[in-house]
Amino acid sequence: MAESKKTTILVPRGKKLNKEGKKIMTSPEEFDALRKAFSGPHGVEEKSMLGILVKCNPAHLTTFRKKSPYIFTEDECGFERWDLFHMKFLENEILRFQRAVIQWTMHPWERDALLVRKSLEEKPPLYNLLIELACTRTSDEFLGARKAFKCLYNESVEEFVAVQVEGFQRRLLVALVSTYRYEGKRVNEAPVKSECQKLGKAIKTDKKNKIEEDDEVLRILTTRSKHHLKTVLKCYKEAYGSNLEEDLDDIQLLRDTVNCLCAPPIYFSQILDTAMSICPNEQEKEALTRVIVTRTDVDMKDIAEEFNRKYGAPLIEKIEAVALGNYRDFLVTLVKRGMAN
Repeated sequence: MAESKKTTILVPRGKKLNKEGKKIMTSPEEFDALRKAFSGPHGVEEKSMLGILVKCNPAHLTTFRKKSPYIFTEDECGFERWDLFHMKFLENEILRFQRAVIQWTMHPWERDALLVRKSLEEKPPLYNLLIELACTRTSDEFLGARKAFKCLYNESVEEFVAVQVEGFQRRLLVALVSTYRYEGKRVNEAPVKSECQKLGKAIKTDKKNKIEEDDEVLRILTTRSKHHLKTVLKCYKEAYGSNLEEDLDDIQLLRDTVNCLCAPPIYFSQILDTAMSICPNEQEKEALTRVIVTRTDVDMKDIAEEFNRKYGAPLIEKIEAVALGNYRDFLVTLVKRGMAN
């Protein structure tokens, strides 16, 4: 009887095979890769998670939990349990890609109507988001969002804002969401100098009254066309030697209003930089999805150029550095598409 030959299987150092001949996770490098896949801050590394987790047996998972004390905590009953904060964090990051896809496929009117609602139901409220929606959309686009809001919630945007907000913020925000601006390029030059002087008086010379309570300032910012406002801003720069938005630095809502109306790429590049900073909060992180999804087919090329100019890094490279997995790939694909338009 012929002697059967034994087959020798070469296994790389640090790797073991199970009975089926498949690799199982034992190396510290794979533990580190799995922790990184879990750690956000923008999405999760699905491919890495899948490739590692399917190789784990119960003993390996126990080792992983014991060696990941910031993800799991030792329970007094003798087992390693998920840290509740990190569990919620991971659940949220796993859903981030799904939410981005849903937002991308929504009708723009519905998407903006939902964002209007979200802006004032958040704690604290996101007044800048409401300003962004009212001032960076065309009059017809925001009118569509107002129609969608009425259909979804059985109330108007105006009454929703008026009930939720008080004081100066109410006057400004209700006026912004109510206006239907002229979108043409024609500018009536006659009132430009006068309105420039009124802004200068309120900001530079009249120290007794608050700028945000000046009726003329609110009238100009909430009713004039974007082309008219750009002409007024140019006149202001020539007359006073500084940019209007710089002189409004202490009043964030008015500065955001000016930038959203007259320089959206500047506003959006700042929002993106904050969203991709070291420790953004959840509201700031959600802005990364919002800006890219809503501006891809509008002015993404201008935003990317402004981001690169101001922060010294290409927008795509920054996204690739901070985001993970399908979420990263989705955002990068949209940005590339927008930059090609």
